[in-house]
Amino acid sequence: MPDRDSAAWLWLRDRLAALRPAPRPEISGAGQAGVVRTAVVTDSAAALPAEWVKACAGDGRLTVIPMPVMVGEEIYGEGEDDITETIALALASGKSVKTSRPSPGQFEQAFLAAERRGYDAVVSIHISGGLSGTADAARLAAGRVEIPVEIIDSGTVGMALGMGVQAAVVAAAGGADAAGVRAVAEGQLGRTKVYFYVPSLEQLRRGGRIGAAASLVGTMLAIKPILAVDGGKIVPLEKVRSAARAIARLEEIAAQDAASRPAGSVRLAVHHFGNPAEAEALADRLAAALPGCPRAQISSLPAVLAAHAGLGVLAVIVGDGGTSEPAAGLPGLSS
Repeated sequence: MPDRDSAAWLWLRDRLAALRPAPRPEISGAGQAGVVRTAVVTDSAAALPAEWVKACAGDGRLTVIPMPVMVGEEIYGEGEDDITETIALALASGKSVKTSRPSPGQFEQAFLAAERRGYDAVVSIHISGGLSGTADAARLAAGRVEIPVEIIDSGTVGMALGMGVQAAVVAAAGGADAAGVRAVAEGQLGRTKVYFYVPSLEQLRRGGRIGAAASLVGTMLAIKPILAVDGGKIVPLEKVRSAARAIARLEEIAAQDAASRPAGSVRLAVHHFGNPAEAEALADRLAAALPGCPRAQISSLPAVLAAHAGLGVLAVIVGDGGTSEPAAGLPGLSS
């Protein structure tokens, strides 16, 4: 969760101020103009700050479906007590840690709940289909309900997905219909990048999530890979010979990306798992390198991602903090 005094939290707070339930008009006769109300559904891989979710969920505008994690024979859901510690201990001891997609029934219930609350449509935004079958489960559920549902495969993970969801929620609160909400979300997702470092590729290899990075497995003990999410899959960027150099290079890549964007239009997030001090130090260095950018939001990886990335991961998300063309004029999206 971001520090309440940080620039990232202030950014979120300002946008929360715009999130007021859109009133559903009383339609007393034909011809009276209606207001389309759109709900947003996502999954816990979005890494959204808990207080942001709580503030947006009161009127049913946002629903986050927890993704299951299996540690040994036990199944946990995101948000359960001690799940992070449980996963960390399991990984450290070599115990089996696996993940699964939510069931279609969970999405069906979320879509039906939105309909009962008076929403006219749902935009459901999910972790990359190249990494999880979550979007497929949502599609199955969408075919079982009457309320129109737009499914978006985000092609990404973590707060890169979360930023797209936040943009969608703000657009929905501003009165955008499902097509408009989808356009805003996809615009934000398309301008967001994920770069990360893992001390070992072992967990990604075990889970079958390394894709093109599989070529690195044979030398994984000798190199420290820098990876990215591209085209919905995890791909290798560089091979570095030491952990210190890998982290420094991760910082350089993220800073170069952020610096290449228009001034005042960048948001950053840093994820970690089991190494918060390293994440804080990385955020400090990025702040020094990018004085015009709000300090990065820092958070632990969601359990479903930590299970695959393993202990010691550091990820930097570079996203768009300004407006996109489809979002122009909507509350909370102006700079």
